[in-house]
Amino acid sequence: MVAARPAKLFRMGLMTKLLNPKAAILYLALIPQFINPGAGNEMLQGFVLGGVQIAVSMVVNAAIVLAAGGIAVFLHARPVWTKWQKWVTGTLLGGVRVKLEIYAPASATLSHGPVKDRLASNRGDV
Repeated sequence: MVAARPAKLFRMGLMTKLLNPKAAILYLALIPQFINPGAGNEMLQGFVLGGVQIAVSMVVNAAIVLAAGGIAVFLHARPVWTKWQKWVTGTLLGGVRVKLEIYAPASATLSHGPVKDRLASNRGDV
């Protein structure tokens, strides 16, 4: 696998984020609730609130990136920790699966119920 250059990865991430309609919907639905029409220019208030949210998000995401980078360096330098982490993660995910199998409602399992009926009808088994 060929490693991509950081600038290309940054551009890809930026374009993905900018073209994500969920972000626009969030701003259009959430920001207007905090605008006070009596406090001045509503558009300016919206831009200020959006800018504050973007700044806070950038700080939080930068902290996550730095923490993840530090953890990656730590794990790369200690292969035993990486192996232990994989076993623990796999065990936890297996435990979640078992718990879901035990406690899931009957209609949510593939052995019977509407999901199986839908899958069977899509295959033509019905």
